[in-house]
Amino acid sequence: MAHKSDLIATDIQAYLKSHEHKSLLRFITCGSVDDGKSTLIGRLLYESKMIFEDQLSTLEADSKKVGTQGGELDFALLVDGLAAEREQGITIDVAYRFFSTDRRKFIVADTPGHEQYTRNMVTGASTADVAVILIDARKGVLTQTRRHSYIVSLIGIKHVVLAINKMDLVGYSQQIFDTIVTEYREFASQIGLENIVPVPLSALRGDNMLERSSATPWYQGPTLMEYLESVEIEDDLQHRPFRLPVQWVNRPNQDFRGFAGTIASGVIRKGDTIRALPSGRTSKVARIVTHNGDLEQAVAGQSITLTLTDEVDISRGDVIAAAASPPAVADQFQATIIWMHEEAMLPGRPYLIKLGSRTVTGSITAPKYKVNVNTLEHLAAKQLELNEIGVCNLSLDRAVAFDPYTDNRETGGFILIDKISNDTVGAGLLSFALRRAENIHWQALDVNKHARAGLKGQRACVLWFTGLSGAGKSTIANLVEKRLHSLGRHTYTLDGDNVRHGLNKDLGFTDADRVENIRRVAEVSKLMVDAGLIVLVSFISPFRSERRLARELMQPGEFLEVFVDTPLEEAEKRDPKGLYKKARRGELQNFTGIDSPYEAPEKPEIHLRTALSSPEAAAEDIMNKLRDAGMLYPADELSGL
Repeated sequence: MAHKSDLIATDIQAYLKSHEHKSLLRFITCGSVDDGKSTLIGRLLYESKMIFEDQLSTLEADSKKVGTQGGELDFALLVDGLAAEREQGITIDVAYRFFSTDRRKFIVADTPGHEQYTRNMVTGASTADVAVILIDARKGVLTQTRRHSYIVSLIGIKHVVLAINKMDLVGYSQQIFDTIVTEYREFASQIGLENIVPVPLSALRGDNMLERSSATPWYQGPTLMEYLESVEIEDDLQHRPFRLPVQWVNRPNQDFRGFAGTIASGVIRKGDTIRALPSGRTSKVARIVTHNGDLEQAVAGQSITLTLTDEVDISRGDVIAAAASPPAVADQFQATIIWMHEEAMLPGRPYLIKLGSRTVTGSITAPKYKVNVNTLEHLAAKQLELNEIGVCNLSLDRAVAFDPYTDNRETGGFILIDKISNDTVGAGLLSFALRRAENIHWQALDVNKHARAGLKGQRACVLWFTGLSGAGKSTIANLVEKRLHSLGRHTYTLDGDNVRHGLNKDLGFTDADRVENIRRVAEVSKLMVDAGLIVLVSFISPFRSERRLARELMQPGEFLEVFVDTPLEEAEKRDPKGLYKKARRGELQNFTGIDSPYEAPEKPEIHLRTALSSPEAAAEDIMNKLRDAGMLYPADELSGL
């Protein structure tokens, strides 16, 4: 007689086998607050027998405790797992659930209805094939309905179920249903949504969920489950050009070198000619290696390792593509940005851009416009706030392979990451490469930076003075320049106040303007270093990100951060320009240290505590550091540079 554990194992294997060849549908539910999204998903889980006995017992107990459904099961409690959600009766996070029927497997994302959680909705929509957009039959098409529909269209979801819920509360009125459908279709046509299937529902009572309801004899369409089980999702990824973003160069020994990744689109066969981007080198596929052995061909969605017939220099982040139809390569783009962080997007600030398996540094220009997703109007904007969507130009520090997002989600979508906190702050969709990315090249010059510095008998570098207003930056920088000048060194000082009289006179003191202020000064500093000068930059430069940007423009050893560290109390006491007094009276907005933050350097090359020493002593300290670092070579020692 078979042991009980063996029987259980056999049942599990049979269960897994029965699911092995079912197709998988990913869908998202969205709509306004209290439209019944969580109840709808809970009903689907309940009816598809995807709830364990202990979960059902807990649901029954919780439903009685909450008492919102008159003693009936409150299916929303199956999904609203966060305590904060149960207390408020709303969904604030993306809740993913798996369930299965005899015909198909499903992963559903229940996304927030509140406008402030639009970023969560974007996350849920990014991998979905179908969107179930709920509308409360009592309320009709709302602002948030339009917002979510616009995002669904933007993300590229082509199939929409218009789930008009709570029909039981309007007497199952066909007139109300038809009016809502007509209004929604008019809006949907403006944003390119065409494949719309409207269904009258009562998620709480189960009307038209799994079986057609006798309460809506006038409705002849599919039930919600019938549609989800039968909707044909075009598997057009296999019919698109081959793309393999390289995630890992697999070299376990000297005899094997392969390029591993998940196929983003297309089909690859042994012997096919490929092109590696951005280098453009070509080769042929020697083997298609998987964990279960070699394949003759592989398709979109499969994880593989390719070996090639030639030694081609390919690294993580490169894209292996069909040689006859490769992606474009560029470093500047027009892109749609969806901002997902509490801190606003600042034009010019460097962010990490993750596109596929490639991570590069990039910056965003001021938006060409932002979109009012409620009215579809294009509005002027200098930056993007939380949940705002705008069209901007994007500039990267190197060329990458890409496809427009409308052609390929995997090679056209990206995320933005804050370089300091490592938080994901936005998502983006590439539209097209900017023409200037292809026709502007760096002009090579015979007389270089080392030659110019050698002629002056010095090493070019930047001394970047940062600190609060009144810390003594300009005073110390002036003393250092006088000492360098007396030694015959060639210098130039860029002072914050002086630069704002000319180059940056168009900038104010908002966070966005401060970022642009430092970006321009950093670029000018780079040119002056290229001229062989010792550049002294005296700017508050309150943000670490922008100081890092300046550092990254220079070669190693050329950028010396000088932190003029003065406590706020001491700086206010000095107040040489009377600015702190004005800021305290509310006459100056966005003043660093008062109502705008200062981010102190974490590892400056030179740290000066001016409350403990005089400006002259601080200047001498800098000179000694420069000598110790070998920055003050006499002319005859630089002849070989």
